[in-house]
Amino acid sequence: MSRTDGGDVARTRPEPVGVRALGTAGLAVTAAGILGNGLAYVAPVLAARQLDAADLSALATALGLIAIASVPGFGLQLAVAVHHARHGHSDTRRAALVTATLCAGALVAATPLLTTALRLPVEVSILSAVTTAAVVLSCRPLGELQGGQRFVRLAVGMVLLAAGRYGGVLVGLLLGLGLTGSLLLGAVSAVLTPLALAALTRPTTATAAPTAPPLGAGRILTGCGATLAMLVVSYADLLLARQLLPAGDAGAYAVGTVLTKGALWAPQVATVLALPRLARGDRRSRTVALALTGACGLLLVLASASAGGLAFRLAGGPDYTHLGGYAPLFAAVGALYAVVFVLLNAAVAAGVRWPAAPLWAGSVVLVVTALSIAPRTVAGLLWCALGTAVVMTLAMAVRAWATPPRAGQPASPDAHDQG
Repeated sequence: MSRTDGGDVARTRPEPVGVRALGTAGLAVTAAGILGNGLAYVAPVLAARQLDAADLSALATALGLIAIASVPGFGLQLAVAVHHARHGHSDTRRAALVTATLCAGALVAATPLLTTALRLPVEVSILSAVTTAAVVLSCRPLGELQGGQRFVRLAVGMVLLAAGRYGGVLVGLLLGLGLTGSLLLGAVSAVLTPLALAALTRPTTATAAPTAPPLGAGRILTGCGATLAMLVVSYADLLLARQLLPAGDAGAYAVGTVLTKGALWAPQVATVLALPRLARGDRRSRTVALALTGACGLLLVLASASAGGLAFRLAGGPDYTHLGGYAPLFAAVGALYAVVFVLLNAAVAAGVRWPAAPLWAGSVVLVVTALSIAPRTVAGLLWCALGTAVVMTLAMAVRAWATPPRAGQPASPDAHDQG
């Protein structure tokens, strides 16, 4: 890679990446995501066979708390990836340590409330805080790998994080260690994960000392806000269904949202691969990511339209087959949110101020419309969610095309390294 006479990295366009290399990277990241989601699914299933009802509920609650408290970690990963793609290698350890401390500290501070309101043992809250800190710390090296386009290593890192997050808990359950023993083993495996990831992120070639500006707190807050907004908007209709619909209809809606989540997360590998180039102002990458995401969503909607009954049977069992007519609508909501996710990441990468504002506004509109206008039925809430997703997608698209591209950014020292 070219450098100026003064040793600074020259401002260049992102280096071209071969189609075969991108294909390999995409398959690796997709496989890692499937494995990670699989481990997250296996944990409560195994716990249901190993623990009594009270401990099962406590374990599920602890895993949920860890998932919620770790959301800033994935915002940190987004911020680190964008920062790395723009400026090359820089020291982001302090930013990660502060973020992890705040996330874990929030759980520790909430321990009295969790003990009384959720009837969780004190040790469960403390172990959840330890695991949360380790997960957040692990997100920093993942961001470095993503920002450096080292996608195969990113996939390995994703597997390591999933194994560290759930592997200890699964081993503890298999060994019959009970609630506390399983969470303790899970905390130990989680703490070891950042150490393994540190070895994975070592550069393959010698690099100069970091000269990039430090990662600011504002960038991390922006990444956290974007991640949280996407989480809120993708679950808002499910929470509304729980509150507004009769028990039977709420259960049916919950089954339908399985199709929504599938359509939302299936094409996310395109965003993962495109983000480093989006951070350097490459609009072609945004166009390609949107095209791939939209095509995947369209295929899923068409598949749901032709086999809706089967989709509901697979998602919830034979009792829900009669709801097959709603399958393409649920899939369409997820497909639109997938496009929103691409545009949101592009906005964060472009340094747009308040990138998640349309998502927060859309969430408010969805809640107000569902509470005041929409019929209290599956169809009523579903059409409300679909309309909100359409408006939100249009708003994000208009802003994206109105945002001028960033000036050329320094290419990352390892931008060519797919492994």
